[in-house]
Parts: sequence; structure tokens; C-alpha cells
Amino acid sequence: METSLPGHKSPTPTNYPPGPAGRGIFGTARQFQKAPLDYLTQIHQEFGDSLRYRFFLNWYGYSFVHPDANKHILQDNNANYTKHPHPSIQILKPLAGEGLLTSDGDFWRTQRRLAQTAFHRTQIAEFARTFVDSTVARFDRWDSQARSGKALAFDEELMGLTLEIAGKTLFSIDLTGKAEQVGHAFDRANRLITDLSSQPFALFTLRIPFWPSTRRLFANTRQMEEVVYGIIDERRRSGEQKADLLGMLMEARDEETGEGMSDRQLRDEVLTLMVAGHETTSVLLSWLFYFLDRHPEVRERLEAEVDSVLSRRTPTFDDLPHLRYTRQVIDETLRIRPAAYIMTRWAQQADTVCDFDIPAQSALVLCPYITHHLPEFWPEPERFDPERFTAGKDAERPRYAYLPFGGGPRQCIGNSFALTEATLLTAAIVQRFRVRVDPAHSAAMDPQITLRMKGGLPARLEERR
Repeated sequence: METSLPGHKSPTPTNYPPGPAGRGIFGTARQFQKAPLDYLTQIHQEFGDSLRYRFFLNWYGYSFVHPDANKHILQDNNANYTKHPHPSIQILKPLAGEGLLTSDGDFWRTQRRLAQTAFHRTQIAEFARTFVDSTVARFDRWDSQARSGKALAFDEELMGLTLEIAGKTLFSIDLTGKAEQVGHAFDRANRLITDLSSQPFALFTLRIPFWPSTRRLFANTRQMEEVVYGIIDERRRSGEQKADLLGMLMEARDEETGEGMSDRQLRDEVLTLMVAGHETTSVLLSWLFYFLDRHPEVRERLEAEVDSVLSRRTPTFDDLPHLRYTRQVIDETLRIRPAAYIMTRWAQQADTVCDFDIPAQSALVLCPYITHHLPEFWPEPERFDPERFTAGKDAERPRYAYLPFGGGPRQCIGNSFALTEATLLTAAIVQRFRVRVDPAHSAAMDPQITLRMKGGLPARLEERR
């Protein structure tokens, strides 16, 4: 009899996927602790698109990367595959609470309905000016940096920019003064959550308040909470109505019950959106400018499109349909280095996925990073080639061969927001600067909550004009 993470008994299926048993009582846990994405990639190359791995003792996990499996789990039978009680989701809850990223069932559906209006196309169009204005406001300082010829940590510049944008669109305030508190607290929490996710006893230690990792995780979460609760409290006391995401969430009422969100619900949603919004976009842009520097033919074509479409003016929301190649570059960056590189689900009932039997109460992993590198759908998968996303080529591959924002009912609610922001920021920066990455920089992957770049992005800026 086997048990599935974190120890629920399940019937023995008739047809397990193949996969590694690991060594001794620790199974594969130590390999996942050392290099989780590398190891997952390695065992999929060895065992195929569907696999079962013994994580620890007789706890088993299941991993699928084929588009057919993604479609079945995320769309066709999505009701069977929940977030709770997957261990990785429980580890995220001190940070994300019961936000859209971690909640399930009727509560999640209610929260999704309440938040949906804040991400309507017309609202994103209103935010577009903030995206561009915040970027252009940094150009004087970047001009000075370019003239000095000195290198800077461009990933940190992008992180600060997207955090500023998150503050203005979420709260109508400038978070620049709090960027260090929020950014550093999240960086520490990010690393702690990543480390805990591959530890067999993490769920146990999270219940012990004085355990060192638990104490550090909650301390860093409190630093971010202080900022969010302070903003919510100020808004409630002032009674001011603003056309930002916080205002919309505070005013939203459930169609069925007429109830709005409590402060705790607002905290969970706002902190989730603030962290996820600025982190994923800045990670995407860091990889994008790295690839542009390493592929001058792509950079030159992108510059030509930006110059032709904008003709020296700053980009606007109306330019998006004309920045086609810019969007292709973004899509290819998300393919080869998806910020959301891994997803987890919990099988509530027994099921069959790609002809393999999966027991009830099983932990599942989907990995967009590996799916995006399957050679049968992406020839020469390590080659950076925006031409893969030329109009019409989507029809040549399955829908779930590309899922940088997930899929099905739980597809990321902020995908249009993120793509609009990334496109306008890319166009504005490319119009003014070339980002020259340190030639010695290896740009190895650093899988945390998102797929960061190890060592950041050390670069010099050159003024194009």
C-alpha cells in the first residue's frame, strides 16, 4: 500500500506511471532539495512525459508535462484537481493566505468574481498610462547612468519599476519609499518558501512557531502585511473612492450575497496581486533583455518595429496591436523561461491521466518549463526564436503546449494586465536604450517561487538616440 503526499492512504492503481524510487527512506527528496527543476527535467527525460516519484518513505508524487495531460487536469476534469491540500500550497499560505493563488471551491469562485472587474480590458487601458509614465520617469537617471558607462543591477531597476507600478495601480500611491521593506522581505520569504517546498517535514515545522525557518517566514510576511494593512486602514478611514484595484475590490459586492471583502480577504488578494504582479513581470523583463543582448538580430528587428510604430512618441495602449514582433519576443521569452515554471494540484478522486491510473488524494506537479521545451512541439527548444509565435503558428501545436499563465478556469486573472505592462515597458525602454549585459554573465536559472536569474542582470545602458 502506498501513500500520497502528505500521507493519505490510496488504493493501489493498476497502471502506475514509471519513475524513480530514489534511495533509502529519503527517496528523491534530497535530489529535489539540491536542484528541483534540474532534477525534475532530468527524470522526465529519463522516464517520459508522465512519471511517479517516491518523494519520502512511501509518499509518492506524480508529474505530467504533455499538453494532453495539462488539458485534462487544468480544463477537462479541473474540478477534481484542487490546490488544497497540496503541501506546496500550504507552505505558500503564510504569505498568500486565502488569495486567488491558493484558495479553492466556492470561496475561490466568489473571490474571482469580485476581482474580475478590476482586470477588465477597459480598466487595463486606463492603467496603461501609468505603465509608461512610471517608466519614462526613470529615464533621466538611466541617461546619467548610461553616460557614466558604469554597470548597474538592471534586474533590481526593473523590480523597483514594476513595484512602483503595482503601488500606483493597486493603491494609487507611490511605493518607492517602501520598496526596500517590501522587496527585501519578499526576497527572504521567497527563498524560505522555495527551500521549504522540497523538505519532507516542512508542513510539520510550519506548525511550530519557534522553529527558525517558521519564525523567519512569518517575520518577513509581517513586514509586507504592515504596508498592505496600513494602506487598507487609511483608505477605510478616509472614505475616499479611487479608481484603482484596491478601490474596486473594496467596492465589489458578490452578486449572490451582496457581501464585500473583509480586511483579511483584502489583505490576501492585495498582497497576492502586489507580489505576483511585480515579481513575475520584472522576472520576465530581466530574461527578455538578457536574450535581446545575446541575439542582436532579434534586438535590431525589435528596435525597427518600435521606431516605426512609435515614431519618437511614447507608447500607448492603442499601439499594442501594432507592436506584433514585440509581443512575439515576450511570448518566446515566456516560453523558454516561464516565470511561473511549475504548478501543483491535488487529485481529490482517482482518475486516469494519459492512460495512467492516479490514486485519490495524490499530489501532482505540472511543469510549464518542461512542456515548453518538448522538442515534438518546439523544435530546437533551447533556441530563442520569436518567429515561433508568428500569426497562425498557434494552430500547428496543441493549446496546452504553451501555458505561461496556466489554463482552464484557474488561468491567471492578471495575464492581460501582465502582457500589456510587459509590452509597453519593453517598447518604451527599447526606444531609448540598449541593455548591454556583462559578457561574463552566465544567466543560470534560479528557481524560486518564480524562475529568477541567478546573479541578477548586471548590465550597462547605452542611449540609442
